[in-house]
Order: sequence, then C-alpha cells, then structure tokens
Amino acid sequence: MILTYLLIKESKVLSSLEIYSGSKLLLELLSNKFGAEVVFTYPDTSSIVDRILDEKPNIVFIESVTNPNVRVLDLEEIIKVSKDVGSYVIVDNTIATPVLLNPLSLGASLVIHSLSKYIGGHNDVIGGGLICNDVVVIKELWRLRKLLGCIISPFNAYLVLRGAKTLSLRFREASENASAIAEYLEDHPRVKEVRYPGLSSSPYKSVADKLFKVKGVYGALLSFVVKGGREEALKVLRRVKLIKATTSFGGTESLISYPLLGAFKEVPKEVRELLGINEGLLKLSVGIEDVNDLVNDLSNALS
Repeated sequence: MILTYLLIKESKVLSSLEIYSGSKLLLELLSNKFGAEVVFTYPDTSSIVDRILDEKPNIVFIESVTNPNVRVLDLEEIIKVSKDVGSYVIVDNTIATPVLLNPLSLGASLVIHSLSKYIGGHNDVIGGGLICNDVVVIKELWRLRKLLGCIISPFNAYLVLRGAKTLSLRFREASENASAIAEYLEDHPRVKEVRYPGLSSSPYKSVADKLFKVKGVYGALLSFVVKGGREEALKVLRRVKLIKATTSFGGTESLISYPLLGAFKEVPKEVRELLGINEGLLKLSVGIEDVNDLVNDLSNALS
C-alpha cells in the first residue's frame, strides 16, 4: 500500500539483496507497473550508504535486521545519508521489534511491521502495521486502505492487541534463550559458524550495542552453518523434536528452517553465494521454552 502511494513514473527505489522475498517480488512487480527502477545492493551499511550517494534514490527500503543472516544495519548512518540526498526511508523493523528499535526516532519516514511475527507472537494471526509521523501521509494511506481493502479482520486485530501486551516479556525471554543457544552452538564441533549479533565474534555486535535500546538483548533470531553441507543440515532438521521444523519466526515456539528450501529457493546461486546463504545454513527462531530443553534438543539433533 505504501509503495502504491509513493511510486511514480521514473522514480528509483534502493533496497537490499537480503530482504523478505515477498518484499523483493512486490518491489519488482510495482516498479514494472509504475515504470520505476529498483536497485538492489549488498546488505551492509557501507554498501548501502555508497549506493545511496551514487544513485540518489527517491525511496530507500531496508530491514533494520536482515533475515536469515541477522545482519544489523546502522540505521542512524543510513537514514542520515538518505535524508541528505532527499530519499524517503521505509524501514521494516519486524525482527528487531519496538523493544529494541524505534526507527522513527532515528529519522525514518515510515516503519512497517509484520504483526504476524513478534507483536502477535503466537503464530495465529495475519496482519501488518504501518507507523508514520506525517499526518498528510497517514491521511492518504488511510484513504488507500479503504479503497484497496487492506483491512485487518476484527478477530485478528484482537489477537494482535492480545499479543502486544506481552511483547516485551516474550521477546526478552526468547532473546535470552537465543544468546545461550548461540554460545552453545559456537562451541559445538559440528557447527562451522554461528550468526548472531550478541556474540563477541559477530561483526554486528558494536552497531547492535549502539542502536538497541535494551542493553544485553540482541533478539531471538539466529542462523548457523552445519559442517557437511546440505545432507548434514537436513539431518538436523529431521532430528529435532521440541523445535519445530517449519518456516516463519516470532512466536512462542522455537522453529528451525532451511533457507534454501524456502525463501531463497528461487534466488540465483551467485546471489546466494554472495550473501553467504550456503547449503549448510539453518535458521533458528528461538521461543520461550526452557533453554535447557532447547539445548538438549539441538545436542541430540547434532550428535
């Protein structure tokens, strides 16, 4: 809806190569319909900043934390440079949640959330949210909402409001579990690499420490690379019992998935290799179960 409002003929949108596949397809579809240009760049702060300065896009569309590699972007720097060249900045803040980040306070033009994830929090609701400080934009989006039918059902709205009441509690507990699991996996002999911004080895820890509002909390999503590639990764997927082998994230249950059979299945091999989405990569959305039970489940699956 927001892109329908903002895109005009010959406008230019800059985004990351590592964004939600549905967002990428929508950008490409709408750009073709409206005669706009979409530029995708490597998903780190310096690459995005350089392309913004080179391309001077009308719209910058980014995720504050990427999926599945859990890269934390320096929103302060990206937003500042975007504003300097006159770009409208849209931030998908689904993974970080309002618990860790408020992009509007950093100068973002508009923030979006998948309410199906952490805010709803129980894997039982479909919904999305737009947050904006500009009254003119809000009024126009409200009008488009009615015309396009982008209206959440009353029961789904109730479920989102129910989930929002416990967001902070759930997110902190799941994040604490994720930190413990990341540390466990980093020391496991069958794990090649762990990607989680709370680890001292993470290249994104310093920017997370700078931006995240709650110190010592780094989110509940992580990914790790199993030695032995596809065959061994799929063995782990089949062997977990408490952790559910399925896509999605952000609920109270822990979920594990194999990106190459999901969102990145149709992505060209050269792009996957550039992003580090290899055949041993698994994505783990950590829930609020007992952390010892989760560690035991992973230990059995990796043994």
